[in-house]
Amino acid sequence: MCVGTTRPQQWLQDNAVGGTMPNLNTSILARLPLWLPSRKEQDQAVSAITTIADTALTLERLIAKKRAIKQGMMQELLTGRTRLPGFDQPWRKTTLGEISRIKTGSRNNQDKREDGEYPFFVRSAQVERIDTYSYDCEAILVPGEGGIGSIFHYVNGKFEVHQRVYTVSDFVAGVSGKFVFYFMHQFFGQHAMENSVKATVDSLRLPTFKSFQLYLPNQHSEQETIVRILDEVDAEIDALEQSLRITRGIKQGMMQELLTGRTRLPVEEVAQ
Repeated sequence: MCVGTTRPQQWLQDNAVGGTMPNLNTSILARLPLWLPSRKEQDQAVSAITTIADTALTLERLIAKKRAIKQGMMQELLTGRTRLPGFDQPWRKTTLGEISRIKTGSRNNQDKREDGEYPFFVRSAQVERIDTYSYDCEAILVPGEGGIGSIFHYVNGKFEVHQRVYTVSDFVAGVSGKFVFYFMHQFFGQHAMENSVKATVDSLRLPTFKSFQLYLPNQHSEQETIVRILDEVDAEIDALEQSLRITRGIKQGMMQELLTGRTRLPVEEVAQ
């Protein structure tokens, strides 16, 4: 193992050949210096790392399965094809423009602050921070360009909005904003791509939002029950993703320790 010497990555960079595009060849790789422990200690390190890697893989598969289940649930519950016990009233067709107010923000990217007090919704999946807010309400945030129809945020509180991000808010009585959020997340993407403006980049205009058709349960309680079920699945996925991040961090730490010799595993001596 490389202990007390140049790390392999740095050694490879230092010994790469070429100018504009440095590259490696078999001769260089053959000269890469390695410091190795006994075979038994190598096997123990590999076993420890493999165990944590297998745990990460199991979590990845479980997350994928949960996401697929959620996708199926949304397809059924948000269309009324599967109805929950106790609800039998018909659903109604409406448009986003009929049930909400839709407008863009007024801020620019340079307004963000790393330690800002309020969330700042920009044209990406990442939520920035800012020191001011223009809204204090329940809302859905959708970028008007960049990741068309694939980025949705839900917020209920104080926040700020980029000038190319659409805010869907002020929902009419009897309409759950969170239900609309889930419905848009599931079905708005195709509508957006079919109605995007083809310029330098795909972009969305206000009429595209206003004309988007939704199907809503007439009973607000049915909307809220569906939201609660989907929220619970989201919470399960979030918990699994947090566990995966922790597991990956542990794996990275183990590799740093065990593959450099900073941490040594006890090796049982073979009885003579």
